[in-house]
Amino acid sequence: MGTGDLSIAGSANGGIDGSPGFADSEARFSITDLSREFAVTPRTLRFYEDEGLIHPTRRGTTRLYSRADRVRLAWILRGRAVGFSLADIRELLDMYAPGPARLPQIEATLMKSRERIAALHEQRAAIDATIAELEQFCTTVEAQLLRPNP
Repeated sequence: MGTGDLSIAGSANGGIDGSPGFADSEARFSITDLSREFAVTPRTLRFYEDEGLIHPTRRGTTRLYSRADRVRLAWILRGRAVGFSLADIRELLDMYAPGPARLPQIEATLMKSRERIAALHEQRAAIDATIAELEQFCTTVEAQLLRPNP
């Protein structure tokens, strides 16, 4: 699974819906396993660990990631891919509760997603305005090039 395919469902993570709390924590993955699977560097995984977003266990100097860590990493990368800040991602992961208590997490995820969509629409409008301005500028400059020199 590369960064372009961040869908997580079914038996790959132990949860029906890819929710962080539904993952089987028995399986262990090395830093190399997850780096390759998600096309990220080992430094990226260590950074997310330092930020408290994933929690590998240690066997000597070796980090061992659980299925829960793997699912959390997929959620982190999905959130980053759509523009969520690490603070937003942390908030959404931290409020996760398995079972019926998930409603607040689902509502918060929806709210944050809608806020991100609104921000992207604003950015698109600003980009469209800048493009229009630059196109007009190019038209003006081209017109000057076509004028005969005195």
